[in-house]
Amino acid sequence: MADLKALGPSVRLIDVREDHEWAEARVPYASHVALGTVPDHLDQFDGSPTYVICKAGGRSHRACEFAAANGHEVVNVAGGMLAWHDAGFEIVSDVHG
Repeated sequence: MADLKALGPSVRLIDVREDHEWAEARVPYASHVALGTVPDHLDQFDGSPTYVICKAGGRSHRACEFAAANGHEVVNVAGGMLAWHDAGFEIVSDVHG
C-alpha cells in the first residue's frame, strides 16, 4: 500500500484506468496503460518500484498481481484516484468546460 505523500514526480506511476477516465482526471506525471493492455506493456513497469493507480484500488491491485508475477517490483496505490483527489493533490484533465 502506497502512502500518497510519498508519490511525487520522481516515482514511476502507471494509471491503469480506461481511456475516458484518464482523459477526465489524472496525476500529472503518471503514464497510462489501460488494465486490458498491461500484458502487452510490461516494459512500462520498470520502476524500482513502479506505483500503480486506478479509481479506487481494485484494478491497480490486479495489474500489480500480474506485473509482480512477471518479475516487476510494484506497489498498489490504495484508494486510487479517489484518495488522490480527496487529499487535494494536483490533477490534470483533457476535458475543458
